[in-house]
Amino acid sequence: MTASIATNPRRFSRLSGLGVFRPERVVSNDEICEKIESSDEWIRERSGIIERRHADAETSIIDMAAAAAERAIADAGLTSADIDAVILATISHPLQTPSAAVLVADRLGLVDPGAFDISAACSGFPYGIGLADSLVSNGQATNVLVIGVEKLTDWTDPYDRGTAFIFADGAGAVVVSPSEEPGIGPTVWGSNGAEAEAIICLPDWNALRKENAETGIEKWPVLHMQGQKVFRWAVSEMAPIAKEALEVAGLTPDDIQLFVPHQANMRITDALVRALGFPETVTVARDIQTAGNTSAASIPLALDRLRQEGVAKSGDLALLIGFGAGLAYAAQVVRIP
Repeated sequence: MTASIATNPRRFSRLSGLGVFRPERVVSNDEICEKIESSDEWIRERSGIIERRHADAETSIIDMAAAAAERAIADAGLTSADIDAVILATISHPLQTPSAAVLVADRLGLVDPGAFDISAACSGFPYGIGLADSLVSNGQATNVLVIGVEKLTDWTDPYDRGTAFIFADGAGAVVVSPSEEPGIGPTVWGSNGAEAEAIICLPDWNALRKENAETGIEKWPVLHMQGQKVFRWAVSEMAPIAKEALEVAGLTPDDIQLFVPHQANMRITDALVRALGFPETVTVARDIQTAGNTSAASIPLALDRLRQEGVAKSGDLALLIGFGAGLAYAAQVVRIP
């Protein structure tokens, strides 16, 4: 008989702390319209966005992620010494390597943590929650820091009428820790790479190098999005995923208190709410109105907004769902710290 592989006993996990960082600069629709042919009324009608936050040139995603992480760790009643793994979700880290996660871990003073990035765009945060749940549940880690952070203004063309008004900057983080009872439901996730070009950041490096050399101004590739295709996909495909996340957690729409979808578009949120048939007792996150679309950061930012407003209370059940570039998606139910 061959030798057996030793494994750690299974245990439960939960969100033990939450923290965010919102840039100070508020950018109105009118300011956005100075560079695109649009209007405040059109932007509000098409997206629900009234204003968004833009980070200044000196603020990096490392700065924003570390600030959110410090607040999440403090909210959990822990110190940096208690964190043994960092999972960072982003698509706006400018370096191919090293990962943003290792740089944030170093900024926080962590000693030899496991650290890696996730490139799952708008679904990156719930992807990270699912991975952290597995690490804690099987005993590979005790307290896992999950961060969603974006500085999308570095990757958005301010003259592109289809994207300039949508994307913004920010960071949110949670700590996933052991629990005596289930605090995170199973993660339902997937992707459809056949539609990858619907949201893509595809550089023409030769053209960029030439332009950078001629102007002396360093420019990056920019995001391109087929808005209508993404809208139709999210509206038609994401409600069944959200329902499945409830079902695998043994819950129904009547059991939850909060619905926190990725803050992509208010019309998408409204369509999902109708399809899921939530009772009036369920509060729906609508942080997009003042935060814009912050991709991997949008769910923790929206969750924090509900908590700051006194709507989300410790122990409440929240259904999270992220969806976007990839096309990728992920959903799960969590208890609010």
